Amino acid sequence: QVQLVESGGGLVQAGGSLRLSCAVSGRTFSSLTIGWFRQASGEERDFVAAIVWSGGSTMYADSAKGRFTASRDNAKNTVFLQMNSLKPEDTAVYYCAASHSFSSWRLGYDDWGQGTQVTVSS
Repeated sequence: QVQLVESGGGLVQAGGSLRLSCAVSGRTFSSLTIGWFRQASGEERDFVAAIVWSGGSTMYADSAKGRFTASRDNAKNTVFLQMNSLKPEDTAVYYCAASHSFSSWRLGYDDWGQGTQVTVSS
């Protein structure tokens, strides 16, 4: 099992930036993928980005491409989501999650953090 704790959310104006962190502990393995998802009020939880723990390969939702960047610091057991050019529609609770496969499929992620709120004002 993998334990995940998100931090870094907050209130930001449109056009601003935030960097989310996901502290990873527990059983890490070579195929581990850390995904970022978000859930706006009344909406489903949607894929945002994913990064492979060991190799660093990334993938992004269309809404995140060009604005968000996933990275990791293996020495600190932390994954980051740098979010630039934020828009009001990016407002959501952001979650990091762990999967055995490199995927954007929400149900493929077994372990989840508690989430961190991101609010973008217009």
